[in-house]
Amino acid sequence: MDITRFIISRRDKALLVGDYGLYRKQLSRRLLVVRKKLNYSSKGRKYNPKTPITAEDIGNNHEFVPHQRPVPISKCLIASSTHAADVGTQAVTGSTKRHVISRFQKASNYATLLVTLLQEKEKCGASTESVLEARAYRQSLRGSIAFEKGDWERCLQSYSETRLLYTALAQAKGSSAGQEDLFKDLLSNTVDASLRYAAYQLKLPRTMSIEAIVARYVPRENNTFVTEALKSNADLLQESGAAARMSMTGSADAPKTINWRSRTVKLEDASTAQALASLSVAEANLVSFLAANPDTDRRAKAAAFDDVLLPSQDAVDATKTAIDELTAEGIPQGDPRMQSLQITRTAVNYNLVEWRVGRNRVLCGQQDGAVFEDETVKKPKKLGADGKSREVQEESLSRKLNRLKERVVLYESTLQSLESVKELPGVLADETLMNDLEVKKAYFSSLRCLAIARSHMLQGNTRNSLALLSRALDLSSQASSPSSPSKSGTAALSKLEVTSAQADSLKGLLERSVLQYRALVELEDLNSAASQNRPSFNPSPMVERLDEYPPEGVDLTNLVTYPPKIQPIPVKPIFLDVAWNYIDYPGRPKKGVATATSGNAEETASKPEPRKEAKKGWFGFGR
Repeated sequence: MDITRFIISRRDKALLVGDYGLYRKQLSRRLLVVRKKLNYSSKGRKYNPKTPITAEDIGNNHEFVPHQRPVPISKCLIASSTHAADVGTQAVTGSTKRHVISRFQKASNYATLLVTLLQEKEKCGASTESVLEARAYRQSLRGSIAFEKGDWERCLQSYSETRLLYTALAQAKGSSAGQEDLFKDLLSNTVDASLRYAAYQLKLPRTMSIEAIVARYVPRENNTFVTEALKSNADLLQESGAAARMSMTGSADAPKTINWRSRTVKLEDASTAQALASLSVAEANLVSFLAANPDTDRRAKAAAFDDVLLPSQDAVDATKTAIDELTAEGIPQGDPRMQSLQITRTAVNYNLVEWRVGRNRVLCGQQDGAVFEDETVKKPKKLGADGKSREVQEESLSRKLNRLKERVVLYESTLQSLESVKELPGVLADETLMNDLEVKKAYFSSLRCLAIARSHMLQGNTRNSLALLSRALDLSSQASSPSSPSKSGTAALSKLEVTSAQADSLKGLLERSVLQYRALVELEDLNSAASQNRPSFNPSPMVERLDEYPPEGVDLTNLVTYPPKIQPIPVKPIFLDVAWNYIDYPGRPKKGVATATSGNAEETASKPEPRKEAKKGWFGFGR
């Protein structure tokens, strides 16, 4: 019988509807359906007496338990709205308040009947946890009645028992059924607020914790439910509330004072002290986690910071609530309590900023993002189509730019957090702290400029990269002086501290980068000047014009054609074939040339002329 979860789910559904009249009609229809299902609907006249539900009915069918609860749930919803009006600006009065009290009374009667039936465990088969849940629900309704009537002592008694029972149930069922968060939300939203307001009406000290109030006002005489709850943990009713705080807030000892700079003030609000106690436990857990897992992924490390940020934010909210309450009471700003709360507010807000900045620095990577390492890509497990393992692809340009963009967002968030510190009380008057903040601001601004410069490097904008690197170098020179040393043992987490080694390392990296990109820009200028002085036409390479003197100097970029191209060259010109018979070649015998003389002319004339052969081939060329 999960009574508490049933109540919370119905309450959340009512809040989603937003109209209590409409929700009441839904409950009436639901109640009619359950009655018909259980064959429990009244027949005949409307006001016939109904058969009472017995423990045997619940043992045979647990649907009889919700049959007893819809009416109390609707009254509990009215209680939430009534409490909000009472604690807020204007209380409900007159006939409306009397009607609300009567509905509370009727709901309490139903809850009392449910507790009585569940106590017969042998007949109904209910467990001890179910009985305690029903009793806690009944006592919360009784506390609401006392709250509306203004009976603050009885209200404290009823709500103290409610908180004690829910705390015991959280310890008994939190790990097995996963209901610890459910009970914590129920206590923080309804029970604790009502206890605080009733204690305020009874003029109890604000420094008294919730556990001390519960231990003082819970009814112990002839209360079997409290005795049953104390069987699992007998320390629940101790004044220190060590076990209760350990179960609900995670801390055993709440601090009494808080330190800020050179001042130590007393904690005026118990809720703030409890939140700080939870914060100290979370810090210790985070330090142990990081020490045990030094090679964990940066995203996993950043996720571990969430357990510290939540209690830190709770401390900030609790301090602001305490200041608002004192302001509403008309307490002047010069009152010692108000002064202590203002110092506490500055301390807890600065601590929250430190943890936020520390988380951002972990997400940025090594050396706060000064080193831009390539992201490791896992080798694909599946084989390719050819059955061979796939090659690991290099990280794309767009992915690198997205990672740099994420770092810029983290740096901007850090700078905004540092600016918010200046709005806290007493910060502007502290010159040492302001100088320290300016040094840290210059350090993270330098990292931001470096990340933007790297994005321009990847896109080939060398001049923009050089300008941003020069600006980052100027900022890193301002951050070369180290900030104040850390006083806590969490300095290894790199929350907001900037050491001289970190500043010097960043400055050295920027100096090398500035020299490198200054040289690249100079080379680009030389190349652009040379390209402007070149002729518009494309001359042949220098190796083909060795017989010419270059008056404007040698173009070293056009010495040879590389890679070489295929070009036509003259091979065996035709005039060599025509002059074949007139040229003497080595190894060829010489032929005499006939001369016209008188002696041999006669001999030539006497010889008969040889027969000429007919020409063959085209154009008179024979073979």
